[in-house]
Amino acid sequence: MTWMTNPAHVRWLESETDRLLEFGAASLDPRGGFGWLGEDGTLDPKHDVELWITCRMTHCFSLAALMGRPGAGALADHGIDALRGRLHDDTHGGWFAAVDGDTVTKDVKEAYGHAFVILAASSAVMAGRPGAQVLLDEALEVHASRFWDEEAGMSREAFARDWSDIEDYRGVNANMHTVEAYMAAADVTGDKQLLQRALRITERVVHAYARENDWRLPEHFDAQWNPLLDYNEEQPAHPFRPYGATIGHLLEWARLTLQLGSSLQQSGLARPDWMLEDARHLYATAVSEGWNVDGAVGFVYTVDWDGKPVVRERMHWVTAEAIGAAAALYASTKQASYAEDYRRWWDYAAEFHFDRDGGSWWHELGTDNTVSRTVWEGKADIYHAVQATLIPRLPVSPALAASLAAGNLH
Repeated sequence: MTWMTNPAHVRWLESETDRLLEFGAASLDPRGGFGWLGEDGTLDPKHDVELWITCRMTHCFSLAALMGRPGAGALADHGIDALRGRLHDDTHGGWFAAVDGDTVTKDVKEAYGHAFVILAASSAVMAGRPGAQVLLDEALEVHASRFWDEEAGMSREAFARDWSDIEDYRGVNANMHTVEAYMAAADVTGDKQLLQRALRITERVVHAYARENDWRLPEHFDAQWNPLLDYNEEQPAHPFRPYGATIGHLLEWARLTLQLGSSLQQSGLARPDWMLEDARHLYATAVSEGWNVDGAVGFVYTVDWDGKPVVRERMHWVTAEAIGAAAALYASTKQASYAEDYRRWWDYAAEFHFDRDGGSWWHELGTDNTVSRTVWEGKADIYHAVQATLIPRLPVSPALAASLAAGNLH
């Protein structure tokens, strides 16, 4: 018996899900959307209401509604209302990156945030929330007409408010979350083209860029998709565009690759033979170059192109993605080492990341595994941690909301 097949551990995961959801409910901004939570679990007034956080929290509360948590549906509706109102650009279409009060504080149209609109709307549709289908239809149309680059088979990065001034930058992070969003939306709509687009992104990112670079994935590119390996070398700890290879993204891509392969099969589409092997390589590289490499346990944030640590702080989301990747790999292979890793990652999270007094997880730890605030301050949201408690309890595919709606939770 592994932890993932142990009923007592499954009950523990359930309790951790509820602990996180209870903490996250305080992120509701009464003016609309969800805000950034501080370490004490209250809204941090220094931060605006941001699109990506509002979407992630709407997604989480939609999952909670599907699990029968009283009050979660109203929280999901609050997010949907903000995405159809306060954060929506009624003039040019799409969604603002951030607002404060009645003021738009960041009017750029970002692929990262727009991918999360698709995810939030997809989960809300599965939860039967009012207005979610209209939101999803618009989100898919905006992404297809503005962000999707058919020639490249990838998502563009960002635009000005009026959809002019395409940024001379292309990023893998936004494309990773586009894959996640497309899979979730495909479960709702039955549109196999979304899975085919997700496969085009994944094949280029994982089977080309990562494989050709010893599995240290380049994430920053110019508009012609030429890698920019020295990007942000002078600002290596950037929270969204750090220099070098990001360990947590290798883990996240490993899981998403497995999930996409399973979704392709379930939809009657061909699953390429390389997907399992590539997922295993990504995971192995993340563990060998990211875990316990500087004299203390924990995953470093980034490594350079020789695999040496650059930013050594331990991010909570990296540990959460390690848990999810190990669970998906074990489900796909039944190899005991992945079950052992899964237990190791949870032990680490519980010992160091859990804030048992204040709630949620500490988002950043230093090299001594005490609380640090170099890259992330506060406890912005619960998305990664909540998913880490659900992925081990569900099949590899479909996406979380569709799987919950199908009654797959054990």
